[in-house]
Amino acid sequence: MKALIIVIVIVIIMLAIGAALSARIIKQYQEGVLFRLGRVRGPRKPGFHLIIPFFDVLHRVSLRIVTMPIQSQGIITRDNVSVDVSAVAYFRVVDAVKSVVAIENVYSAIDQIAQTTLRKVVGQHTLDQTLSETDKINLDIRKILDVTTVDWGVEVTLVELKDIQLPDTMKRAMAKQAEAEREKRAKIINAEGESLAAAALGQASDTMMAHPLALQLRNLQSLVEIGVDKNTTVVFPAPLMTTIAELGSFLAREKAAAAAGPLPGGNTRAPVAAANGIAAARAIDTANGTETANGTETGGGIADGS
Repeated sequence: MKALIIVIVIVIIMLAIGAALSARIIKQYQEGVLFRLGRVRGPRKPGFHLIIPFFDVLHRVSLRIVTMPIQSQGIITRDNVSVDVSAVAYFRVVDAVKSVVAIENVYSAIDQIAQTTLRKVVGQHTLDQTLSETDKINLDIRKILDVTTVDWGVEVTLVELKDIQLPDTMKRAMAKQAEAEREKRAKIINAEGESLAAAALGQASDTMMAHPLALQLRNLQSLVEIGVDKNTTVVFPAPLMTTIAELGSFLAREKAAAAAGPLPGGNTRAPVAAANGIAAARAIDTANGTETANGTETGGGIADGS
């Protein structure tokens, strides 16, 4: 009786050990590859699976996207500039059987092929292309890796250049180039502004030629702006001095006409000339900053006989 109990206990223990050795659980993000006596029996989906102990071997392969940094590479570009370029690659296993059977260590293989591909692709571009056409370089590296890794059951989803280190001498040269480019743009903008200002001034001069009073009003406005600062010196614009000279000539002509005598028909121009002379003299005295009383100038200058 005791021997029977011992046998039963041993059988139960062996069944428990066998169940523990044969039970396998594959997670949702994994896929299993079953080998029986060294031969591939096919993939196994996520879930609970039983295998034959000592005859079957189950390899679990992760199907999640793997982030692999590509270490910095010293690369010489096509225009003979030495740069250090680092990148990052994203890939995932799409065929678990190939990733186990076709290659020994898929992660190490992708790391090595990514480094060599990065050096090859960047070396075919100039420095300016490497800095400005990163999207094109990323796409070229990805295409080459896809062709190579398709037999390994791996799909490269993305490759991105992460960092580009330039020599110090090249950095200084690029800084000088950028500064010269900004100076060129500033000079072009300044020239365009001068051109627009000249065009506007031309239009303003045409308007003033058509309306002479506009120029006089502008001169008076300039005098008002100068007088705001309480300056002791007043600068008269040249057109205003020309106007004063024309007024003097007008007075001289009127005096000459008055001295010539009455006009035919009994009319005389003397009173009109005298009145015009008084008004002109007042205008001139006002412009010169002097005061007049009863048509006679008190500050010197032009005298009118009324």
